[in-house]
Order: sequence, then structure tokens, then C-alpha cells
Amino acid sequence: MPDRELVERVAASTGLSPGEAARVVDDVLAWYGEPVEAFVRRRHADLQLHGVRNAEAFARIAAELRRRVVAAPELTERQLRRLVYG
Repeated sequence: MPDRELVERVAASTGLSPGEAARVVDDVLAWYGEPVEAFVRRRHADLQLHGVRNAEAFARIAAELRRRVVAAPELTERQLRRLVYG
């Protein structure tokens, strides 16, 4: 079950039932939970399917990533320590 307060907010602002709101929140979180690597591969394949050449595809993907909430990569304890202590 996603965050209760978020589900309540979505339900109140949309008129959805709490169960429907929870499904919407789960779906949105899953969409934005896609790892960066998976997003890049998926978007590149989609753009290639539509005839977009690599140079333009990579420029588009870079622009989309700047605007998109993406899942953070999994970090080891060592990586976390380095972020904190340098």
C-alpha cells in the first residue's frame, strides 16, 4: 500500500475511492520507479522505431531526463559513505 496521506490526497482531489486512488498512486510510482538505464533503453528503442536517428534521439533523451523524475540507482554502503564523507 502506498503512502496513506498521498492516497487520501489523490482520492480527495479526484473523487476516486481510496482503493482506486491507491491503484493510481501505485501505477504512477511504478512508472517513475523505472531505473535510468531502463528508461534510456526503452526511449531509444521507441525513437528508433519511429525513424529518429541516434544524434537526435540522444538529445531528446537527455532533455527528457532533465525533466523526468527517475529512480535513484541502488548504492552500496561504501558509495553512500563516499557521498557523505567524500
